[in-house]
Amino acid sequence: MNNSYYETLDENFTQALNLFEKDFTHDELISLLKDGNIVQKQISALRLDGINSSYDADVLVSNLTGQDGKVREAVSLRLNEFMSNPSMLEYFKSTKSYDVFLDAVIDINANICRNVISAVSNLKSDDSFCENFCPKLVSLTNILLDKVNEFDFMQGKYKVNKEVFKLYWCLETIFVFWDKLKFSDLKQILLKAKDVEEYTIREKAAKILTKNFDDIELINAKKQLENDSNYYVRRYFV
Repeated sequence: MNNSYYETLDENFTQALNLFEKDFTHDELISLLKDGNIVQKQISALRLDGINSSYDADVLVSNLTGQDGKVREAVSLRLNEFMSNPSMLEYFKSTKSYDVFLDAVIDINANICRNVISAVSNLKSDDSFCENFCPKLVSLTNILLDKVNEFDFMQGKYKVNKEVFKLYWCLETIFVFWDKLKFSDLKQILLKAKDVEEYTIREKAAKILTKNFDDIELINAKKQLENDSNYYVRRYFV
């Protein structure tokens, strides 16, 4: 690597150190999170004590996508903390950032996926959020299921893994919101997912089917996965 790479690392470290040592008001941290560079956004997210308004919530959520991975992960971590607080959660109910949340639950970084799913689970009791978020989740999941089912798993491994990864996290999100989806949509997804060649997708279908649905097709789907060739699929029914 050339010297400029190490010089950039040194500059970023120095900048981060200065940001940690300097006192900032809440509004200054929000301003840096909105318009700062990568280091400023990352450190500002980590130094925030809380969310004081819907504007603050919007700024934080907006950094979940289209940013450097260090920023996205820092933001997702704090988002999970803040949305677990009932008094702060109220500010997130008006963000209407359904597409941003959906993009974030299929981030390339699994830590971000986990953090965001945990965060939005706090909005499960909010009817307006579920009415807008869940149909988008269903649509994306079906698109990914169709793509994955068309793949030849012996070819284009990177592309296959990328789409499988997204589908995996969509199904993990559905496990949280399963009772907020239309049953017909949920059933269609599970009947498709149970036959996907990639076992991690069947594993997620099995996890959702532990909800013990009173539907003959889903009962049969559960029986099929109870006898799956892969232990990680079967383990949900042991």
